[in-house]
Amino acid sequence: MELIADILLVAGALGAGLYCFVLGRRLKRFNDLEKGVGGAVAVLSSQVDELNRTLAAARDASDSSGAALGELTGRAEAVANRLELMMASMHDVAPPPVAAPPEVVRQEPKQSLAEKAKPAPAGVMFMRHDRGNNGAAS
Repeated sequence: MELIADILLVAGALGAGLYCFVLGRRLKRFNDLEKGVGGAVAVLSSQVDELNRTLAAARDASDSSGAALGELTGRAEAVANRLELMMASMHDVAPPPVAAPPEVVRQEPKQSLAEKAKPAPAGVMFMRHDRGNNGAAS
């Protein structure tokens, strides 16, 4: 009986040793810097550092753009105030009298279309007009 117990104890110890050997190999592959999780962690860490640098550069650019935009807005408001002042001062000035051009004074009044139109003959519903002949029917 003791012999069977010793054999089972040795078999259990060999099984535990084999199990530890397999787990050790798996842990080495898991922590491998090129293929395993260790490599993925290293790549992610470098990407995080790069993103932090990019974010800092973007923040600096947006701050400088905001400052420039604020300065331009201030200048635009100053120009708008000056333009409003100029417009207000223009209301006090009377516009110069405008003389009518000589062509407008010499023109004779035109006849309206109603005066030019001839009555349609009896029984004609539509009548065609030619604009080249001053409204005369063609």
